[in-house]
Amino acid sequence: MADRFYTPDPLPAGEYVLSGPEAHHLVTVRRFGPGDRVVLFNGDGHDYPAEVVAADRKRTVLTVGAPVRVDRELPFVVEVAAALPKGDRGDFLIEKLTELGVGRFVPLRTARTVVEPKEARLNKLRQAVIEASKQCGRNVLMRVGPLTEWADYLAAADRPAVRFLLHPPGEGSQAGLPSAVNEGVAFAVGPEGGFTDDEVTAAEAAGWRRASLGPRVLRVETAAIAAAAWAASLAGRQA
Repeated sequence: MADRFYTPDPLPAGEYVLSGPEAHHLVTVRRFGPGDRVVLFNGDGHDYPAEVVAADRKRTVLTVGAPVRVDRELPFVVEVAAALPKGDRGDFLIEKLTELGVGRFVPLRTARTVVEPKEARLNKLRQAVIEASKQCGRNVLMRVGPLTEWADYLAAADRPAVRFLLHPPGEGSQAGLPSAVNEGVAFAVGPEGGFTDDEVTAAEAAGWRRASLGPRVLRVETAAIAAAAWAASLAGRQA
């Protein structure tokens, strides 16, 4: 994978000035200089080959070539909604969901939620998406939504048609994960302690099916990553 650097700017062919932390990383950390070739991306689904023309610690002048459409996304939408785990576990979760091709992450506020991220924390998670995308080669950024109340999340009309509540199933309620997904899949993961009975009842009334990932109790990030990995592997089998 070529050395990749992110910018939110449009990237028409020609001269482009990269500034800020990415320019610092390119010059000071990676030690690129005039004549070196890199790849820029801005989340629009393209790679932009570029050559360094001039560089210092604060800005880098590059010549941007024609965009190259490179599709590294899953063939269907995968959405994960979860109560954010504490500390570095949340960063780890976002990093791995990005690597696995998840399209959207929604942090949930449920009855037992402990971590309620403010906007500054959400922005740090979005930066973690960028860093993970640079590493894994994605050129479409996973979206990180705002903190969302459980009832509001269930009522939203833009959820994928196939929806699973990752919660220990009750008698007669266990759902198996499907062998094919065409229009997308959503997974909801509760906080430590799980969803309450009322939250499960509301989800089932809204069309969610309970599913279990096995007899062991998993941490939030383990359950979410395992579900995303299953979806990514399914995409490979359907290709």
